[in-house]
Amino acid sequence: MPETRHDSLAPEQILLLDHAERTPVHLHAMGHLVYPATGVLSLVTDDGSWIAPSNRVVWIPAGFRHRHRAHGATDMRVVFLPAELAGLLPARPAVLAMSALAREAALTLTGDPSRSPESRDRLRRVIIEDVCATPEQPLHLPEPHDDRLRALTRLVEQDLSSPETLEQLGRRVGASGRTLSRLFRQEVGMSFRQWRIQLRVHRALLLLTDGVSVVDTATACGWANPSAFIDAFTELVGQTPGRYRRSLALEDRGPLRENRSGATPDTASIFESLKTKW
Repeated sequence: MPETRHDSLAPEQILLLDHAERTPVHLHAMGHLVYPATGVLSLVTDDGSWIAPSNRVVWIPAGFRHRHRAHGATDMRVVFLPAELAGLLPARPAVLAMSALAREAALTLTGDPSRSPESRDRLRRVIIEDVCATPEQPLHLPEPHDDRLRALTRLVEQDLSSPETLEQLGRRVGASGRTLSRLFRQEVGMSFRQWRIQLRVHRALLLLTDGVSVVDTATACGWANPSAFIDAFTELVGQTPGRYRRSLALEDRGPLRENRSGATPDTASIFESLKTKW
């Protein structure tokens, strides 16, 4: 697809995505933070997927081809960073914690175009200093490349409630449990158990966003009891599934924040312009 330049384009953007809406595959010349002020946002690259609820922010370095998918009505805030600030963040995509202070700075930066360049720079630094103060969040699902691992992960994704062990799954894909365990460490960087827990939490975020109850979500995602689900979800997401579900209900009571002109932007046209200069 041919690219055009938009030299007058402001670096911060608001995009309002409907449930299940996807952005085109694109890349940017500048690293940027993508914050879902409401809803849940997935980031997908060739190396895997990341997922961010509204208390997390996705970091995407310059040059990474990616696309987004909204889960629930999503108010998506895009903050581009100069090289000096981008250099403080990881060299790969990551999910980072979003404190109340960083959240308000991001909302102010993306929602008030009248601020001076100096004020905008200070807000960016507030965001970066805050997100750098906490460790990277384990909400990344790496994409394996070995054919046996890919076949195994598809089996698990199709039936999260299945209790099959790695050995049992291995017999279905033609590899021993020991071989698969080694491949998980080499290609995915975590154990099979850790990967399956993260997959289940990813799916749980999406089900809760769709309005499924905590108990039904726990069952659908393969947990034997709600308590184990609550513990795993809270460790990865930073809040209980019940609290997360209530926060979604509060978001639904009010309109999404408007963009600068007061109208919902055209997502496709904005990404067509965003992918070039910034």
